[in-house]
Amino acid sequence: AEDGLLEHVSRMGELLRSELSTLPSDVVTNVRGKGLLSAMVIKEQKNGVTAWDICLKLRDNGLLAKPTHEDIIRFAPPLVITEEQMRESIDIIKKSVMQSI
Repeated sequence: AEDGLLEHVSRMGELLRSELSTLPSDVVTNVRGKGLLSAMVIKEQKNGVTAWDICLKLRDNGLLAKPTHEDIIRFAPPLVITEEQMRESIDIIKKSVMQSI
């Protein structure tokens, strides 16, 4: 493995999950993952917004994510993502969630 890659992956994954955990708990009910593979569970909103709707908003804002099981959004960033790119992605995720509720 490239020097420091495992540590980098672990640190970026922890950063992503800790930031996703700050989203409103009445929208994002759970955040989990290992390494850079992460997921957030979305509670369907009174306005009918689902995980799929948030994925469409993410796409519109420049980030691709995969919905699964109707209420989960999965994130699989590249292993070599920089901290700056991760923070930009986190900003897009937060913005997209807040625009959807």
